Amino acid sequence: MSYMTVQSAITVPPKSRHQRVDGRAMVAFSPRGVRDMMQVAPARLLFPDGREGDFPLAVTVTTSGGLTGGDRLALDVIVDPGAAATIVPQAAEKLYRALDEDEPTRIDTRITIGAGATCEWLAQEAILFDRSRMRRTLDANLAPDARMLAMETLVLGRGAMGESYTSGLIHDAWRIRRDGRLVWADTLHVEGDFANQGRAPFGFGDATAIATLVYAGADAGDYLDLARSLFEGPGAGATSFDGLLILRLTAADPQALRKDVMRAAGILRAAIFGLSPTMPTICYC
Repeated sequence: MSYMTVQSAITVPPKSRHQRVDGRAMVAFSPRGVRDMMQVAPARLLFPDGREGDFPLAVTVTTSGGLTGGDRLALDVIVDPGAAATIVPQAAEKLYRALDEDEPTRIDTRITIGAGATCEWLAQEAILFDRSRMRRTLDANLAPDARMLAMETLVLGRGAMGESYTSGLIHDAWRIRRDGRLVWADTLHVEGDFANQGRAPFGFGDATAIATLVYAGADAGDYLDLARSLFEGPGAGATSFDGLLILRLTAADPQALRKDVMRAAGILRAAIFGLSPTMPTICYC
């Protein structure tokens, strides 16, 4: 009798010798407020009272205190037709150094916004420790007349600790669809020797913080001049096309960038949605 060895086409990654987390949360808003939710640790949802006139507020919390290689977080946000919502993480997300045998940290955010609905996704910083490995996605699907203001920020290394980000994996992807049609795809991918790749003139130079703000709405082009008036210098720019307003900012000082991003988001939310130019209180904690 002869035997034949069959090699599997799927390679199963080795398991980490440490416990890893798989956190998930879902929140759905109707015109009357929160209508459904689900949470699996370490992902948690809080619903503090917002200011009068603001949208209903959900605050996301990662109770593990940070993430490392092999950890996974997923958040689903659903805003029903005619509803409005603001979602804000409680604090900056810390991504620790990954072990060599670990898979990258996964952070996936999916936002679905119905007809005539509005959503704010006001993410605080993701702080990447040196040798961290991250794959992050934001996938939004909007109805034809839905509106969304979203922001994400990356901080490269712990400058206050004298640390610089020299190597690791950064895979940061946005996908925005309107009525199922892809209208914007944007991916930042840097792997390996960031000290040379990322600091090159065609990369980030001396920047240690990067922010992206996006407004998706039929009237996005109306706010391009306002967006461009918010900043001066080579570290910021804005453009508009196909119902999108996109701002990108870089800075050598993460604290300075944070102030600029908060100011810009506040001015835009006031101009576009008629909300307070002051961000939700949790953003200042």
